[in-house]
Amino acid sequence: MSFWEYANPKKFMGWTAPVLPYVFGAAALCLTVGLVWGFFFTPDDYRQGSTVKIIYLHVPAALMAINAWIMMLVASLIWVVRRHHVSALAARAAGPIGLVMTLIALFTGAIWGQPMWGTYWAWDPRLTSFLILFLFYLGYMAMWEAIEDPDTAADLTSVLCMVGSVFAILSRYAVNFWNQGLHQGASLSLDAEENVSDVFWIPLVICIAGFVLLFIGLVLLRTRTEIRARRIRALEARARRA
Repeated sequence: MSFWEYANPKKFMGWTAPVLPYVFGAAALCLTVGLVWGFFFTPDDYRQGSTVKIIYLHVPAALMAINAWIMMLVASLIWVVRRHHVSALAARAAGPIGLVMTLIALFTGAIWGQPMWGTYWAWDPRLTSFLILFLFYLGYMAMWEAIEDPDTAADLTSVLCMVGSVFAILSRYAVNFWNQGLHQGASLSLDAEENVSDVFWIPLVICIAGFVLLFIGLVLLRTRTEIRARRIRALEARARRA
């Protein structure tokens, strides 16, 4: 059986229905364990105090905000190359989720930045590129709503997604590109000499897993909704022609 057969709307609806409860259940378990462990059973940092615990929301949200856009890019490229409607609908479904993740990252970053930097906002390279990414999310969602023909909307939003990917990459690697930025380096990195302390590392990884599972579940759920909405529009158009 070809992998692409799972992109068939009927088969997609069939295999996602039984999978969703397990995905959301695993996400709820990871988030509950990770957040409770992180906020209540880890010590304060010797320099940052209790504000260090914002990483259990900020880091996973920022990670998913960037990776959501990358997922949208991959889905958009599949649409452009293979014209699979489910891939375009999956990209559309991921937009609002990525937007919320970006908002969480910006808000929690501001909460952390005020006691650490003395201000809620600074025009740091990573913060600025993240704000631009947020605006791209808004533009992406607005373009889907503004264009009536779904295939044309999918084509144009795919182009927008490719352009916005530049800022997704900048959001991830801005600290490496511009050393003068205020933002600290990555908390988790395979090539970093120093990562977050081990006492914070395990609950942080659990929280990241929870955010990843939550994102997957929400994308699957919203894609199912988009497929149903597309079917309804097709039936309405057929009824008007009749």
